[in-house]
Amino acid sequence: MAFGAGLTRCAQLLTHRSIETLRPAEAPYRVPDQRCKGLAVRVAPSASVEAHRLLQRRIGTARTVVVNSSTYGTDNSCVLDAMAQFGTAARGVAVVDTGVTDAELKRLHDLGIRGIRFNLVQSGATTIEMLKPLSERVKDLGWHVQIHMQGDQIVEAADLLQHLPSPIVFDHMARIPQPAGVNHPAFGLVLKLLNSGRTWVKLSGAYVDTRTGPPAYADVGKVARAYVKAAPERMVWSSDWPHPTEHADAKPNDAILFDLLADWAPDEAIRYRILVDNPPALYGFD
Repeated sequence: MAFGAGLTRCAQLLTHRSIETLRPAEAPYRVPDQRCKGLAVRVAPSASVEAHRLLQRRIGTARTVVVNSSTYGTDNSCVLDAMAQFGTAARGVAVVDTGVTDAELKRLHDLGIRGIRFNLVQSGATTIEMLKPLSERVKDLGWHVQIHMQGDQIVEAADLLQHLPSPIVFDHMARIPQPAGVNHPAFGLVLKLLNSGRTWVKLSGAYVDTRTGPPAYADVGKVARAYVKAAPERMVWSSDWPHPTEHADAKPNDAILFDLLADWAPDEAIRYRILVDNPPALYGFD
């Protein structure tokens, strides 16, 4: 496949070698695995560790953050299994509820979990009422709460979000609605939280809220560039592979999604920071 010029420049910056040997970054993703389908509320298409390794070779990444899919509720077995297969280059984000014990949180930490995810866009294992008490319980572990909320939900929860005790990571660029984009009140609230120094944004899911569509995702790109300009030190890039919300015949092109970062962060030093320096600060990579 042909890589865009922006990605090629990034490869030269990071390794001074060819794209085939680039190993700079992390690729957060979810792993629906058919071996775990007995645990699932709904069965997602299979996505194996080996399939992800093929993706890594394609786009040139090395580190991995495995995020538990909403499919599995609070059962983190598949996440832990995938992390064990990836080895020391992997970290994880689990899903728990308020019934989780301190001993279980410690066990998850020892196995490489570094955050908990709340999918509040659709009903499932977690609720907004759980957000503050669980944020309090994981803060001393150095974990964050990864929040998947739509922009309007973020505005409604503004007071709660501004008083969470642990760091926050907004999934999918905080799901800012289009075409309002940077003019939507949720964007301003996220910027305020970024300025607090304890909030991160995951540059992922360009296809989720776009109205203009691929390959440029121009409307979402305006939001992404504004985030990068505001707080490049608290941005992380995510593939969101294997794109569990998308139909099998309409999956986005992963290389195109990666290439978008060259447009969102045209400065090579900032791209390096997003891909290489920021992930260890958030996920505790060695």
